[in-house]
Amino acid sequence: MKNLLLGIDIGTTGTKAALFDREGKLLGQGFEPSRLIQARPGVVEQDLEEIYSETASAVRRCLSAGAADPRNVAAISIDGQMAGICGIDEEWKPVTPYDSWLDTRCEPYVKKMMELAGDKIIRLSGGPASFNHGPKILWWKNERPETYRRIAKFVMPSIYVAGKMAGLRSDDSWVDYTYLHFSCLSDLIKNRWSGELCDLFDVEIAKLPKILNPWDRIGDLSEKESKAFGLTPGIPIAAGCGDTAATVLGGGIVRPGMAFDVAGTASCLITCTDQFTPDVKHQTVMWPKGVIPGLFTPIAYINGGGLDLEWFRDQFGQIGFEELDRLAERLEPGSNRLLFIPHLGGRVCPNAPHLRGLWMGFSWNHRREHFYRSILEAVAYEYALYLKIQQDLQPNQRFDELRGIGGGAKSRVWNQIKADVLQIPYVKLDQEEFATLGGAIIAGRVVGFWKDLGEVATLFAKPGERIEPRSENLAVYRRQGDFYVELISGIQDFFGRLATV
Repeated sequence: MKNLLLGIDIGTTGTKAALFDREGKLLGQGFEPSRLIQARPGVVEQDLEEIYSETASAVRRCLSAGAADPRNVAAISIDGQMAGICGIDEEWKPVTPYDSWLDTRCEPYVKKMMELAGDKIIRLSGGPASFNHGPKILWWKNERPETYRRIAKFVMPSIYVAGKMAGLRSDDSWVDYTYLHFSCLSDLIKNRWSGELCDLFDVEIAKLPKILNPWDRIGDLSEKESKAFGLTPGIPIAAGCGDTAATVLGGGIVRPGMAFDVAGTASCLITCTDQFTPDVKHQTVMWPKGVIPGLFTPIAYINGGGLDLEWFRDQFGQIGFEELDRLAERLEPGSNRLLFIPHLGGRVCPNAPHLRGLWMGFSWNHRREHFYRSILEAVAYEYALYLKIQQDLQPNQRFDELRGIGGGAKSRVWNQIKADVLQIPYVKLDQEEFATLGGAIIAGRVVGFWKDLGEVATLFAKPGERIEPRSENLAVYRRQGDFYVELISGIQDFFGRLATV
């Protein structure tokens, strides 16, 4: 009986495949690392054929780990990196490498798009121009015109892999609506490309794929490609979605009032709402569509929140995270008035690429654990800023639960700090797979296992320990949080000038 669902997550550092049954139980998983091609500063690419072969390898490892009969796989869904793009020709062959979201070559076109029509882009597409689709398309058009002319369609890595698996041509290419806020060229609410924006930036709509639902069936696994994956031909393949959208679905964030902390290499705060109120004023919170119709998942993030902690441990800690947490937990809230700016690699939300890290207010009285705790608190202050912006846009919106995943969510002291600063209960999810589980839920919809994605996601998500906010710490954190906002606002121009020296 075909009752198994295959979710595939094509990430930045590697591809993961996971097999689930109809009850959401993880049966097996496989991972294959990826190679980032960094020819010079600012250039970050990936080879599409490498991504494809890595995906095939991850699936084979997954099937082997789960001791699964390939004939029992009912459907496949693939999610992947969202802000980067790649170009294919009419035969679905790569014309460009994958132009990663980490690649910054398109920065002049980010400025051009925002100067010419920044407010309009945000109002229509839901997010500002950044190192994402619109500026990258303009970079290829203007800096590599011969290559641009050969591009039939711009797609994302997960779509390239799924389309090749199904043996499609460029006319069949698609993107699902969870990617549109990164496009700078869409009318997100009307679920279509914006003729106005495309005309303004001279981008041919013909080079953009059709827009589908995540659960639409784009084709079936071809006999030719099935052998590389160790699967049987004819398995239905879903349109899939972006990796963040899949992770949110897998985490059960399926009703307004829920929030989601992705405490990984990047520190992402995602919320759930049924209102579209794009952040034109602050250009900080992006407003994507969630997988579930009618819901939006506003998001803002620190480019390397978790990476800051790894850097501190490696350079100054000389002990592990558990010991650092133990020492930090003994301190009073506020780290003895020490403030930290966590944007060591530049700020993304809002875009301030020249901003860097900073400790402010330290003296001979501060010890290693003060510096460590100040990093934990800085991420929470940044999250509080994101929530304040969203609540200014939606005064009636309240958040009753913050669910946490990622390596950082293992830190109880950090979870308590976030709960105290935001005054929202923090719930760590007791599971490991989220993006691939979200993909499996979408795959199940394709073959009619269920219709209500929210109901299934709620059932599959496994909430663990719940940490309540402590009101006695609120006054200190509000004071420090206000100082944090004042500090970060005051130093941005300084770092911009410093970068030009």
